[in-house]
Amino acid sequence: MSDDIQMITIFFRHDQSKNLDEIQAYLRESGFWREFPPEGIEIVSWQVMMGIGHVVTIKVPASRLREVNIVIEKRAWHAFRTEVYPTYDFLPFYQQFHTEALK
Repeated sequence: MSDDIQMITIFFRHDQSKNLDEIQAYLRESGFWREFPPEGIEIVSWQVMMGIGHVVTIKVPASRLREVNIVIEKRAWHAFRTEVYPTYDFLPFYQQFHTEALK
């Protein structure tokens, strides 16, 4: 992965004052499903955690981080509370540590 590309994980925590139908209606109305992520941004994974909401990891060029932030602020707020974390792939390191530990 290029140094220009950053992985970030976004927690879209459900607003539990709304039911699922209300959340989905807002996301459709706000354009969230159409505009997130911005074109050209790679989705690495998209999971739903029961009782929490959506956990999405994307790869984003550093120069486009603001664009991702604006889409989240304009399209996801009101349906979700959001948290964003820098992320990296630990699996290759785990595999190396595990293999070494078995020796």
